[in-house]
Amino acid sequence: MHIVIMGCGRVGSALARTLEQQGHTVAVVDQDPTAFRRLGSGFGGRRVTGVGFDQDTLREAGIEEAGAFAAVSSGDNSNIIAARVAREMFGIENVAARIYDPRRAEVYQRLGIPTVATVRWTADQMLRRLLPSGAEPLWRDPTGGVQLAEVHASTAWVGQRISRLQEETGVRVAFLTRLGEAVLPSSQTVLQEGDLVHVMMRTDAIEKVEASFAEGPEEESGH
Repeated sequence: MHIVIMGCGRVGSALARTLEQQGHTVAVVDQDPTAFRRLGSGFGGRRVTGVGFDQDTLREAGIEEAGAFAAVSSGDNSNIIAARVAREMFGIENVAARIYDPRRAEVYQRLGIPTVATVRWTADQMLRRLLPSGAEPLWRDPTGGVQLAEVHASTAWVGQRISRLQEETGVRVAFLTRLGEAVLPSSQTVLQEGDLVHVMMRTDAIEKVEASFAEGPEEESGH
């Protein structure tokens, strides 16, 4: 997958190196060309000097071929504008923005942009927002047979009950993150746009589960 990162500070550069090590192609955008020194000489991705919410700059970074976009500059406004441009202008579904002011995070979540507040920042959290398959599991049992992970659900699941999601994908939904808050769902809970879904699943079923989450619910046959 190709991933575009806006911001080459400590977080952006660490994220870029991690993603490249995982086999993804990466482009980093920053207004300050000297910031790219943080990437190190071993970084093989693109370095694009420019404003991260400028459409031409994003095109130069390969946004049209990208599967994910991360806005991790030092400015909340720049991050959310860039995230919205990536989502609304280029149709990037996996978008995440780093937010310094936690009071703004709920507003941005309502816009459908997953946010990671600086206070509870980890690179792993951002990886889970960007990659449909998530990063490392949140928890794994000692035998390695069962794990807790955040799985990316396509918008086709919005409006469906958790009970249907569980039945068709074979998982157990442990909790949702909704508007920045953890929610313990019941079988009647309906998935809303912007929800982050955390599930318990068998480790050997990861690919099947991810495919089911990506494809959406099965079509119901008429009578």
